[in-house]
Amino acid sequence: MAETLQTIGNVREVDITAEMQGAYLDYAMSVIVSRALPDVRDGLKPVHRRILYAMHDMGLTADKPYKKSARIVGEVLGKYHPHSDSAVYDAMVRMAQDFSLRYPLIDGQGNFGSIDGDNAAAMRYTEARLARISDLMLADIEKDTIDWHDNFDNTLREPDILPAALPNLLINGANGIAVGMATSIPPHNLGEIVDALVYMIDEYKRMDEISVDELLHFVNGPDFPTGGIVYRYRKGAKGEDAIDAITQGYATGRARLILQAKAHFEEMSRSRSRIVVTELPYQTNKTNLLERIATLVRDGRLEGITDLRDESDRTGMRIVIELTRNVEPKAVLAELFKHTPMQQTFGMSLLALVDGEPRVLSLKRMLQLFIEHRREIVRRRSEYDLAKARARAHIVEGLLKALDILDEVIATIRRSQRVDTARTNLRRNFGFTEVQAQAILDMPLKRLAALERKRLQDEYKELQKTIAYLEDLLSHPEKILGVIRTELLAIREQYADQRRTQIVERTKGTLTTTDLLPDQKVWISLGADGELRRQAYSGISKTSLRQAGSNAAVAMLTANTRDYLYLFSTDGRCRRVGVHEIPEDKPKHLAELTDFTRRDTILAALALPRLAPDEAAGALFLATQQGMVKRIALADFIQAAASDPDVIRVEGKDRLGWVFRTPGDGQVILVTAKGQSIRFAEETVRTMGLAAGGIGGIKLKRGDAVVAACLVDAQGELLTLTETGFVKRTPLEEYSVQGRNGSGIIAHKVAPRTGPLVSAAVLTPEHEFAVCISEKGVAKPLAVDEIPRSGRSTQGQQVVKPGPGDRQRAIQLA
Repeated sequence: MAETLQTIGNVREVDITAEMQGAYLDYAMSVIVSRALPDVRDGLKPVHRRILYAMHDMGLTADKPYKKSARIVGEVLGKYHPHSDSAVYDAMVRMAQDFSLRYPLIDGQGNFGSIDGDNAAAMRYTEARLARISDLMLADIEKDTIDWHDNFDNTLREPDILPAALPNLLINGANGIAVGMATSIPPHNLGEIVDALVYMIDEYKRMDEISVDELLHFVNGPDFPTGGIVYRYRKGAKGEDAIDAITQGYATGRARLILQAKAHFEEMSRSRSRIVVTELPYQTNKTNLLERIATLVRDGRLEGITDLRDESDRTGMRIVIELTRNVEPKAVLAELFKHTPMQQTFGMSLLALVDGEPRVLSLKRMLQLFIEHRREIVRRRSEYDLAKARARAHIVEGLLKALDILDEVIATIRRSQRVDTARTNLRRNFGFTEVQAQAILDMPLKRLAALERKRLQDEYKELQKTIAYLEDLLSHPEKILGVIRTELLAIREQYADQRRTQIVERTKGTLTTTDLLPDQKVWISLGADGELRRQAYSGISKTSLRQAGSNAAVAMLTANTRDYLYLFSTDGRCRRVGVHEIPEDKPKHLAELTDFTRRDTILAALALPRLAPDEAAGALFLATQQGMVKRIALADFIQAAASDPDVIRVEGKDRLGWVFRTPGDGQVILVTAKGQSIRFAEETVRTMGLAAGGIGGIKLKRGDAVVAACLVDAQGELLTLTETGFVKRTPLEEYSVQGRNGSGIIAHKVAPRTGPLVSAAVLTPEHEFAVCISEKGVAKPLAVDEIPRSGRSTQGQQVVKPGPGDRQRAIQLA
């Protein structure tokens, strides 16, 4: 026994219970601090931080070539993270997946997995480099902005955290299971988070008083990379009100959110339709979802489905679920939400490390800690830059002094036997410091040129400005907040994008058909031939307007795919079509979408949100070519719109030409082909029933006709276009308000060379362009500044010249 003890060494008796408790606590803290939880400042766990720093150290920035993933993993393992290579590679792959991170930090090349659940290719096949946005995570790391510690074998230094100018924890989120606790932080929209941070900086003096409700004016809720729907409210216990889960999560750090796939219905025929799923809840495996649906159908637990296929491609996700005849699509969709991963619960837990300890945080506290982190980074960066600037200014000051006494300096150096002697003589004879004397000895002969002297003087002036700025910045902490604010706004300008996840302001189970439609801004154009076209809205430019206006003689307007487009025939009939039903980039005749025939003529179109009658304020104003006008309460129109109503009784050869929404107490203006106009209050036209005819709006001379009817904007201008392309704009203040049904006043002087007026529109300060459209469909976009401004009684200028056999027909605004 004695020999055994001698071999083992010292043996202590310990209490097994205490030993196990201590050992497990050490293990638990190691997992919590060094593995599972992110730091609130840079939003990274140690493995992610080490990967990013190693790639930065390798020079793998966004403008450099890709490097093999195996090489990167080896660098991380060998220098900083002595664990499994698969753990490092898996973490690296996730940072490159645009369906896992809202703003990927790594730019991967090759197979990095898919939303279908496909694994990434082996690390020997894939390549990677840092994404451009990662520059913000590592910016200024070389300027003593952070603390460092030894790596695992004490041969290298690695950062405690990254400088992180990017609020990474909130925009990319985090999840991890520690010991006795777990974190689940959803990703957010960068623009919204920056707006909230800027607000907190602006209100820094009342930081303690800022409420979660104030922050929710900027942060609408989570914004997942896969889009989908998040319900703001969750049903409470029986008899209790619904719980605002988003507000609860941001106030307390914990909440349960309901996530749902985004889907819409498409008609296949009169009695058949299909469900199209375009977005899935976060971290939902598409392949598993398809298998689950197929299993439910096969087992008879889900009825009404005839076909299931995945039509997803590079342009986006599209899961098509075809339904049997006469089945209720909403009922099938409800079953899909109930029995498949198309609806899930996301447990929000805003748990992160604060000063090395796990803390559950509110949204406000997370934002506040990020601001404090950036204050420390900017302070240390400024101190570093100040020290560098002072050191350089000291050297430049010595060089300039040496140039002033150049002959004596050269003589002193030439008389010295050694470099050390020369340095000592320079210090003793001229009062240079050790650093200045060394810089003089190191100065190349080219610095003796007069031009180089001027450059040194300019450099010294700039250094003095920099020093003064940095000293002022460091002595006024509030100015550091201004620097942070400016940097955040620059980040927003460069990297912010549109929100992907839709926040539904209601509880689960009350989803409406409108909620299931795509939420997208689009161009709608309607040609004189009845062709309807929908195009994605890509902003306003001459190119986009030329495309949208190529066949838009009747209407060219922006709408949302959730809106209704109301079409009005010349004989007063109205039909509506969902904007989402209009094919994208492929013209379709309105006769294929409504019960209008190809013989019907449509001269008016109007896009409106899907309003309930009690939400419909204001009125619809109608005008005919013979000067008759009518006003309908918008609520009455919305109430009857589903039944394809007639909206005006048109007499004889008259034709309905214009329909637009008014506030109920505005003014309208009518313009005629012979250049007359009349402006009057809409209230002089009483609201009427749908079946009624109109009343007189303007008295027309023989052979004249109305060519435009518009809502007046007090700050606007009347834009007029003639048949031969003469255009002008005139401030509406030149058009006095008159009584209804008068002869009006001149709006545009017409002559044989101008031809008659063919169109007019009211330009508001929001409008940037006007598009002149000819009978042959040629669209000519004009910036507002290109359109001459002149008085009512002028002809304008021929800005648009129609081609041979062509003439102008309409003008549209954007």
